[in-house]
This record gives sequence, structure tokens and C-alpha cells, in this order.
Amino acid sequence: MENINPRKSPKPLAWVPSVYFAMGLPFIAVNLVSTFMFKDLGISDTQIAFWTSVIMLPWTLKFLWSPFLEMYRTKKFFVVVTQLLSGLLFGVVAFSLKFDYFFAISISTMAVIALSGATHDIACDGVYMAELSPEDQAKYIGVQGAFYNIAKLVANGGLVAVAGMLAEHFGAVEGASVQENMPAYKEAWMIIFIIISALLLVLGLYHSRMLPSTQVPNREKRSSAEVLLELWEVIKNFFTKKHIIYYICFIILYRFAEGFIMKIAPLFLRSSREIGGLGLTLTQIGTLNGVFGSAAFVLGSLLAGIYVSRRGLKRTLFTLCCVFNFPFVAYTLLAVCQPENIYLIGAGIITEYFGYGFGFVGLTLFMMQQIAPGKHQMSHYAFASGIMNLGVMLPGMMSGLVSDWLGYEKFFIYVLLATIPSLLITYFIPFTYDDSKKAVEK
Repeated sequence: MENINPRKSPKPLAWVPSVYFAMGLPFIAVNLVSTFMFKDLGISDTQIAFWTSVIMLPWTLKFLWSPFLEMYRTKKFFVVVTQLLSGLLFGVVAFSLKFDYFFAISISTMAVIALSGATHDIACDGVYMAELSPEDQAKYIGVQGAFYNIAKLVANGGLVAVAGMLAEHFGAVEGASVQENMPAYKEAWMIIFIIISALLLVLGLYHSRMLPSTQVPNREKRSSAEVLLELWEVIKNFFTKKHIIYYICFIILYRFAEGFIMKIAPLFLRSSREIGGLGLTLTQIGTLNGVFGSAAFVLGSLLAGIYVSRRGLKRTLFTLCCVFNFPFVAYTLLAVCQPENIYLIGAGIITEYFGYGFGFVGLTLFMMQQIAPGKHQMSHYAFASGIMNLGVMLPGMMSGLVSDWLGYEKFFIYVLLATIPSLLITYFIPFTYDDSKKAVEK
């Protein structure tokens, strides 16, 4: 690759941690942090779950426009521009809270942020693969994963907890009506989203200098029609893989129950006990999610990796699926018993994060080892990931309606029943490639 900048390329540690932190921050802010904000500002669970699920669509469909990013400018250009754009748009979200119709403004702005964030993810992974040797890619893979999860810790943990403290500072009182607390919560959440905006703007400016500059714009003349034809070939090849229909059903159903619970679990923790929730403060939720939840997630992921490496994916996949779905038992017990002891509630949240970290390894490895191998390995993995996200998004869109209709207790019992299809399809799933060999599809 031609080097257009004679100066020495920055070391990976100067940009890999920060760029993957910047990847995680918008996703977590739009997907999770916003649910707490909307809940505090009086938006119904049905609307929160539906709209915050719909706007995740760009992360599902990003593979459709990824080939076009190869045609214009450099991957670094798209990384920097999308970080700056997302930063500005989070500022718009913050100031939208000054208006009575803030929900329409903020959710539509977040939809644009989702499009920007999904484009950023494509370009960011592109920079990582283009600028690092295979040895360095393996060396820094743990760093990128760690800092993506640090973004989750900062946003869904620290910033949520700070929002609670700010709301109290501005006069919010736990147990008071939404209308009484709304001015305080608007001030608190405005500050939180200004912080997110500032972080992304600073990161964008930093990466404009610190991202490697060895790339050159693609000078290969390819028309949009040629790119679309190439995309069609990738998709067509995907659907001719062995067992592909079964595999598509598997990657959709594996996270089917999680799709229902993802949006409702934080709303359940925040809702008052009078309507079946647990009535936790933002500070309590932020601490439990950010500190203990994140630690449990990392522990679960590490243990699952060791478990699979010793016994093989085929022998462990069903166990991984069982552990992945076990947290829904914990949430059902929390909804039925409504304990006041913060340690019991914390145990349920730790169970959720541990199960997610442990079980998600199984789905990730299955897509890498059984679905992706072949001529278009990277594209087919991205395609499978998109289908997986769609499988989470669709039940997420319905989850608020079902929760409002059934109430929290019956909703979590329903979620337990929704785990049955994933357990059945995992138990009987065929493997195309043996664990003992790395076959490559011809």
C-alpha cells in the first residue's frame, strides 16, 4: 500500500483503545442509556422499547453499504467524520430536552446517529485490518474488546449513576410524580448527553491526527452497478451454504428471548414497586450495571473461552445456550418476589451479565466456525451478524407492548417460555465443520 505520509505511523496503542471506545459509546448511548432517560421523562415502555429498537436497524443492515465505502476517500476519513458528526448530533439530543416535543426530536436524531455509528464501525474495523499486520491484529484484539466494553462501563454505568446524582442535585425526589421531577431530570440528562457529545468531538479531533495515515483513496474505477453486483454475489453465495436455513433460524432464535428482555429489564429495575418494578435509583442501577455487571460479563466471557477451548464447540454449545438463557429465571424471580434487598437484586443483575458473557461466546464462535468459512468469510460473518441483530431488534420492538399488556411478572414468565425454541434448535443443530479440523469451503 502506498504511503502518502512520510512520518512514522502512530503505534497501535495510541489509537486502538480510543477508536474502539468511540465505537462502543454511541451504540450504548442510543441502545441502553436513552431508555433510562426516556423512562425518567415519562415516555411509556411501549414507545421506548419500540423506537429504541427500530433505530438500531443501521447496525443490522450496515453490510449493505460497506462496499461503497471502498469507493470514496479513506477509511480514516469516514472514522473521523462520523465521530465528529455523532458528537454534534448528541449535542442536538441534549438541547432537544428544552422542548415539549423532545421525544420526536431526540429519537429522530438518534436514528441519524445510528446510521453514522454503523458507518463508523465499518470504517473502524477497516482501519484496524488495513493498518495492522495479522500478528498485530491478534495482539491487540483483546485491547479493542476491552475498550469497547469500557465504553459500556462508562456510559451504562458511570454516566447513568451521574445522571441520578445530578437529578437529585436539581431537586428530583424518588417517589414523586413524573411531572414534578421532569425539570430536574431534563437538566440532568441534558448534561449527560453534552458529556457524550464532548467526548466524541474530542475523540474525532484526536483521531484526525493519531489514526494512521498510510491509506490512500481507492483509485480503482468501479461503478455502483459493479459494486451492487459484487454484493449480490456475496449474498447469493451465503444462501447456498450447507444447512443455511437451519443456521439462520438458529442465529435468530438463540437471542430471541434476550430480544424481549433487553429493553424491558432496565425499565423494570427503574419502575416503581406499585406497578411491579423494583424502584431502583439511577445511581444504584449505574453502580450495579457498570461495576458488578461489567466484571461478571468479562468473567463469563473468559470462562466460556477456556471451557470451549478444552472441550470443543460441538460438545459445549448446548451448555452455553442454557447458561445464556438462565438469567431470565433470575429476572422472573425478581419480578415475582420484588425483593428490597439490594444484594439480592444485584445478584440477579450479576447473573444476567455473567450468563450473557458466557453464552454469547457460543453464538459468536458458531458464526465464525460454521457459517462464515468459505470464499467470502468476512462478508458472510458480517451478514450473519446482521441477521443476528435483526433477531434481537424485532422482539425488542414488540417487548414494550407485551410488557404493558401482561405486566412485569407475567412478561418475564412469557420470556421464560420464549427460551424453549432456542434450546431445542441448539440441541439438534448440525455442524458443517468438525471441531478437530479447519475445513475451508471450496
